[in-house]
Amino acid sequence: MPQWHGNQRKRKKTGGKRHIFRGKRAFEMGSDPAETIVGETRITKKRGRGGKDKLRSLAVNTVNVTDPATGKSQKTEIRGVLKNPANVDYQRRGVITKGAILDTPLGQAIVTSRPGQHGAVNAVLVQGSEK
Repeated sequence: MPQWHGNQRKRKKTGGKRHIFRGKRAFEMGSDPAETIVGETRITKKRGRGGKDKLRSLAVNTVNVTDPATGKSQKTEIRGVLKNPANVDYQRRGVITKGAILDTPLGQAIVTSRPGQHGAVNAVLVQGSEK
């Protein structure tokens, strides 16, 4: 079910009731979060404002990891989500968001992309966790 992100304030600064002069608009609609998990890769397309296509990762099993020491990047598998500071429930459920810490064969990596909006998971290797 869509979420409405419009901002028609109901009250004035003085506390008086503001009379709404128009209804809701389609461009004010939002959507539920993608909540990307670890699993068989599933990506969907979503139309954005101005006809832009957004790729929503619903599930992924690979990550593009960059080693900041060497500057090299490589694609590797995701073993699991170790920590997600965005939400404790996301950590428990294994949801991948920007800032989540993933376990990979190369070591721990922090996600730098937004999987629910970009359609891919990019991450940077955490210093001192290389295997």
